[in-house]
Amino acid sequence: MKKADIFEFYRRLAELNPSPETELEFGNTYQLLVAVVLSAQATDVGVNKATRRLFQEVKTPQQMVDLGEDGLKQHIKTIGLFNGKAKNVIALSEILVRDHGGEVPADRDTLVELPGVGRKTANVVMNCAFGAETFAVDTHIFRVGNRTGLAPGKTVLAVEKKLDKETPGPFRVGAHHWLILHGRYICKARTPECWRCPVDDLCRYKPKTPAPKAKKIAA
Repeated sequence: MKKADIFEFYRRLAELNPSPETELEFGNTYQLLVAVVLSAQATDVGVNKATRRLFQEVKTPQQMVDLGEDGLKQHIKTIGLFNGKAKNVIALSEILVRDHGGEVPADRDTLVELPGVGRKTANVVMNCAFGAETFAVDTHIFRVGNRTGLAPGKTVLAVEKKLDKETPGPFRVGAHHWLILHGRYICKARTPECWRCPVDDLCRYKPKTPAPKAKKIAA
């Protein structure tokens, strides 16, 4: 995609949603970290349902350690892979208490050393909590980047690096959110809704999906 088209691509998404935010619910940076760890291979909706009550009780790493692994499992048992996630959340909470004064470090390299925290999770936390210009490539962003031609790449890291290189200054902090939301609600995996896409003329995907035919109302 040409530079001018990339700028216009983001400009339109930004115009429609000037202040994009994650759909995960959280009250502080620690809760954000926990929510993102829990969201791996799960939906934001499912995670939010599980964490609403949990986050009323647990607001700090020490409170999570006090709750314990079994107690955490009772809150998150509706989320996929909850056993492994509970183990990781307790372990990372213990490390935050022991090594970081109970605070979430504002450093990606330090974050990825925590149990259950990969590069994507660290990028989300850096972007949402600390306003860093990071690009957390999930399945939606990977698809949008390749399908549209905005940031083609065979691997998640390749797409991330392409986005980092090509995304213009005014849109770097919000890009992660705009692309996720675009992929989640319009540029869907099976059937992209091209007929209502604000950037369809900039996108290389063909053939464009036509609007669904209106159902005839029986007389």
